[in-house]
Amino acid sequence: MTDSVPAEGTVPEAGPADAAGWLTLPDVAERLDVPISKVHQMIRDRELIAVRRDGVRRIPADLVANHTVIKHLPGVLTLLADAGYDDEAALRWLYEPDESLPGRTPAAALAGDQAREIKRRAQALGF
Repeated sequence: MTDSVPAEGTVPEAGPADAAGWLTLPDVAERLDVPISKVHQMIRDRELIAVRRDGVRRIPADLVANHTVIKHLPGVLTLLADAGYDDEAALRWLYEPDESLPGRTPAAALAGDQAREIKRRAQALGF
């Protein structure tokens, strides 16, 4: 998992490319000012998404900006789960470059004023 170049035929890991763009679960708990058990519950309830990177569960830092979870993230995560996306695929979808969106990814647009459009696109994946 530490290879910098993916093996042929594999899909690169989704999410922020920079290691500074990731937070560990204790970092998220500190940022949100909640106990670590609450962070685990938020992941189980699909209020947050966490994936393993280098053997440690991590969350993209921009999803917990300003000491809170991005407002519409839980709804989008639920829509993606309903469409059959696992956590890795959902994260890949959130960070897939899209020139038609401000911020150039669904995750960046979700943090802005395009949340309704991102929800509409996520809902359309189920059909």
